[in-house]
Amino acid sequence: MTILVTGAAGFVGYHVSQALLEKGVQVIGMDNLNTYYSPALKQARLARLRAHPAFTFYEQDIAAPGALDVLQPYKQAITGVLHLAAQAGVRYSMANPAVFAHSNVLGHVAILEFARTLPRLAHVVYASSSSVYGRNTSLPFRETDAVDLPGSFYAVTKRAGELTSSTYSHLYGLPQTGLRFFTVYGPWGRPDMAYYSFARAIMRGEDVTLYEGDALARDFTYIADVVSAVLAVLGKPPEQGGSRVLNIGNHRPESVRHLVRLLECALGKEAKLKLLPRPEADVEMTWASIDHIKALTGWHPTTVLEDGIDHFVEWFRHYEGAGC
Repeated sequence: MTILVTGAAGFVGYHVSQALLEKGVQVIGMDNLNTYYSPALKQARLARLRAHPAFTFYEQDIAAPGALDVLQPYKQAITGVLHLAAQAGVRYSMANPAVFAHSNVLGHVAILEFARTLPRLAHVVYASSSSVYGRNTSLPFRETDAVDLPGSFYAVTKRAGELTSSTYSHLYGLPQTGLRFFTVYGPWGRPDMAYYSFARAIMRGEDVTLYEGDALARDFTYIADVVSAVLAVLGKPPEQGGSRVLNIGNHRPESVRHLVRLLECALGKEAKLKLLPRPEADVEMTWASIDHIKALTGWHPTTVLEDGIDHFVEWFRHYEGAGC
């Protein structure tokens, strides 16, 4: 089995690639190693993947013309595509929307154009986001909810990917599943995510910026649970070349204030809080219904936030050199 993983040097892409390699799967990784956050972290992830002889890597911008030509020798071998490459960052999309259109829209189309030429392809699984629920106020978020009121341009591009995939399935019979990830966290995570930036600020004695109000909550989902969900879905392609979307969440919203308290406890330092009004692009709460993925695969999350934060902080101390 050979799987193409885009965004292989990213947070989710790295962990999924590692899990596939440990199962004896051949992995072809692609990533543009952009500078949205430290390329050194991406290179550190890659170094661990390159230790596996079954891992092949190409540094490519998948949206650039001709970028996927390097995959021509593998067309007869690839049986699955995990398209996890994307430009992330809700607030960053307000400052630089063109980057999101390039990576998340053009890049998505490029991968699907390549995928439909693969003779042995069984399934395309791609990363969507809980952000597509936008200004929806019905909780928990369900895959059947209307998603026509996005709250950020990032959400627009991820919803565009879902619609594009649905159309490619209709036109070409390409079996696809989009995964709406809910606030993934854990070791080797993204430094721009709140839990990581909070940990850095606490250790450095800097302000931890929180938004005003006690109702701010997120459905924090531990990376190991996300990996098991991705692999479970990969083995369950839609019948007759269909297209679907699935929530991947912990099905348990947690207060952001509680997250900060857990980090304080794990790091042994008190946070210096700075309160600001919540930006319009940030929703107050996310909460995933996971009934559909449970029914399809039997998957359910097993990591509570307290344990997940302990695992993250253990890695964080080592990687950041924070010491005890």
